Amino acid sequence: MVDVSGKDVTERIAVAEGRVVMSRETLDKILDGDSKKGDVLGAARIAGIMAAKKTHQLIPLCHPLQLTKVTVDLSPDHRLPGILVEATAKVSGQTGVEMEALTAVSIACLTIYDMAKAIQRDMKIENIRLVEKQGGKSGHYKAKE
Repeated sequence: MVDVSGKDVTERIAVAEGRVVMSRETLDKILDGDSKKGDVLGAARIAGIMAAKKTHQLIPLCHPLQLTKVTVDLSPDHRLPGILVEATAKVSGQTGVEMEALTAVSIACLTIYDMAKAIQRDMKIENIRLVEKQGGKSGHYKAKE
């Protein structure tokens, strides 16, 4: 692991996003609660939050962080059709929370896939990326659209 002991403790925030693309019928069934496994969006939200908290156990050499905030927002998008996933992670610490936000999005997307695969197996998980980060020595980063 990288030694971060010489870094200042600062507030750090990271936002990541991704999406699960599916048929309109699959999206409608998810929104209607017609998945055999239950509440797809609720389970995906909780899975994403839990994943952010366990990032250091999943990604080699990541520091364990005392997260102060993790949110996972899931928004149906009828134009895709599919579900947009956005995660925000926050910490006051010596290293960033980009991996926690990215892990939250990844696991939320995988949970959506798992819970809806009985309806549609050819869903696509796409465009997982860091959208924004603030804090730390490198300062503010915002992805280009």
